[in-house]
Amino acid sequence: MTSRFTELVVDCRAPERLAAFWCAVLDFKVIDRSEGRVEIGSWIPTVEEVRARQMPPTLHFLQVPEAKTIKNRLHLDVSPIDGSTEDEVTRLLALGAITADAGQSSDRNWVVMADPEGNELDVLRTLAPQQNQGLGEGASGPR
Repeated sequence: MTSRFTELVVDCRAPERLAAFWCAVLDFKVIDRSEGRVEIGSWIPTVEEVRARQMPPTLHFLQVPEAKTIKNRLHLDVSPIDGSTEDEVTRLLALGAITADAGQSSDRNWVVMADPEGNELDVLRTLAPQQNQGLGEGASGPR
């Protein structure tokens, strides 16, 4: 027996706003919505495709009454694919992200940020062809 990672759910106060932010960050589209819920993804999942192989998960933003209060125990890492890490940080700031302090050391090679509702995310090194120095230690680099 096997399961597939099909969705990541994010509790939030404003699902439409957060979905719009993440659509802009990841170049995803809204694939479903209902009262207090928005699902975004890079594809529209079908049972057949999910059963055949692991596919990228979708993101579900669910409205909850309470605000975020502590550091997330799970966060997303993003890797720029067509610009520098610094360019991506600037772009995310313009979209409504902020830089954040999650207790990281000063010698890190990624930038810790938070989305418009305060959920942490990391911007890792660029994967842009002209700037990429190789993936030596894996896509997310050393931590």
